[in-house]
Amino acid sequence: MPRAPDAQHRLREICRIAARVFYEKGYSGASMQEIAEAVGLTKAGLYHHIGSKDRLLFEIMNYGMDILQENVLDKVAHIEDPREKLTATIAGHIDLVVRARDLEITVILHESRSLGGALRRRVNARKKQYIGFLESLIAEVQRRSAKASLITPKMAAFALLGMINWLYQWYDIRGPIAESELIRTYTDFFFRGLLGEG
Repeated sequence: MPRAPDAQHRLREICRIAARVFYEKGYSGASMQEIAEAVGLTKAGLYHHIGSKDRLLFEIMNYGMDILQENVLDKVAHIEDPREKLTATIAGHIDLVVRARDLEITVILHESRSLGGALRRRVNARKKQYIGFLESLIAEVQRRSAKASLITPKMAAFALLGMINWLYQWYDIRGPIAESELIRTYTDFFFRGLLGEG
C-alpha cells in the first residue's frame, strides 16, 4: 500500500539524513541512537517510522533507486535514438554518483553487502532491471553500428557500471577534473571499447 505524501516525504527526509550518518560511520559503526539524534527523533520515534536498522538501510537503498529512476531513467525515456539515449544515461549516472547531495547512491554502492535476506533481494531486483535496461540499449547501439561488436551487451553493461560506480571512491568534484570533462572522457572511452571507434 503506498504511503501518504506526508509520510513519504518524512521517510525520504529520514533516509537523506541517515545516509549521511552511514556514509560517515559505516553501516556497522552507526547506531540507531546517533541516527535518531541526527534526524531529530527519539530512538523510539525512529523505530516507529522505520522498524529496524536493516529496514532503514533498505529504505535508503530503495530511495536511492528512486533517485536513479527520477533523475536518469525518466529523463532519457523520451529519447528515441539509442546512441543519444545511452550517452545521456551515462552522463546522468555519472552526475548522480559524483553529486555529494545524493549520498543514498553512495550507500547503495558502499553498503550493498550489509543488507541481507528478502530486503536485499528486493533492492537487487531493481538493480537487475537497470542492468537489463543498459544491456538492451547497448545491444541496440551495437545493432545500428557499422562496426562489428567487440563485447557482449552484458559485459559492456557491467564494465560501464564498474567504471561509473567506482567514481565515488576517488573523484572529487572540487578537484582538477571538471565533471563535464569526466563525462566526456568516460563516454568516449566507453564507445571506443564498445564499438572500436577512434
